[in-house]
Amino acid sequence: MLIKCTAPIRICDLGGWTDTWFAVSGKVLNIAVFPYVEVLVNISRKKGKQPQITIHAENYGDSYNIKANAKNWSKHPLIEAAFSLFNLSPDLRLEVSIFSEAPAGASTGTSAAVSVAVIGALDFISGGSLTSHEIAAKAHYVETEILKLQSGIQDQLCSAYGGINFIEMTEYPRATVSPIYLKEQIAWELESRLLLIYLGKPHSSSEVHKTVISRLESSPQFRKYLEPLRQSAEDGKRALLSGDLKAFGKTMIANTEAQSRLHSELVGERAHKVIQIAKQFDVIGWKVNGAGGSGGSVTLLMGENTRHKHALIEGIEASHPDFKNVPIRLAPYGLRRWKVE
Repeated sequence: MLIKCTAPIRICDLGGWTDTWFAVSGKVLNIAVFPYVEVLVNISRKKGKQPQITIHAENYGDSYNIKANAKNWSKHPLIEAAFSLFNLSPDLRLEVSIFSEAPAGASTGTSAAVSVAVIGALDFISGGSLTSHEIAAKAHYVETEILKLQSGIQDQLCSAYGGINFIEMTEYPRATVSPIYLKEQIAWELESRLLLIYLGKPHSSSEVHKTVISRLESSPQFRKYLEPLRQSAEDGKRALLSGDLKAFGKTMIANTEAQSRLHSELVGERAHKVIQIAKQFDVIGWKVNGAGGSGGSVTLLMGENTRHKHALIEGIEASHPDFKNVPIRLAPYGLRRWKVE
């Protein structure tokens, strides 16, 4: 039996940084897009000394065996730790293949999408009793409680739900998710104007991020810099619901400027280079994705006339050998899982 799962990544997270434990409460608007993460689980009966679980992390060229109840993780802890949440029958053999066309370290929530898809598959095998919200919560739990990593809540929720969502975190990590439904023509127009530019250098939890977190944790006065980010999420929601993409672009820019006020290096040199090129074309919005920093990616929103879209892409990619346009389209669905007999 074969189980298939897909989960989208996330771009344009207005209000990011406010969905964290050190923000206490927050508001985020984000957009789920393809390319998605794909997880395939081939299930059979375990024979003899066969390993119970084999992981194929295709993007890394890794194939290796693990135990379901292992506490020491080796190559990909985020994947391996998910198995500890489920009581899998020892008679089962699982061959798990994971692949994504999204670049690693692009600050688009790819790791969260992997976690959501893997947990979704394991829940499906176990009877499929978890809701999208519960799967997102478990993915967040693996990252923060089991692996002790820094993580907001928005990436897992976006991947599990799909679409465009306004997420309101009342008290970390509790949150409500309100889907934003656009008129069909507005959705098509938004999709035609959005670009995702990978900066060719993976995002990482740098010293800059540690400095920002330390300031937010220790200084009530510094937390005032989070309020414009929360406001961006509200403004972005209103702009999209009214079909005003020009206003949405302004909100993207305002959010990126607010990120810079947290720390100037959260909008890195590479992001600035892309933004400067974008200004030469009909681009009305730009958002440094995720926490920002020296790498990652930038979401661009073009104006009404997209005739120069391909010239813009060529100009950006020609400006630096590492810059790459990642083709995207809106992902109206979140986690999808099904069985092939």
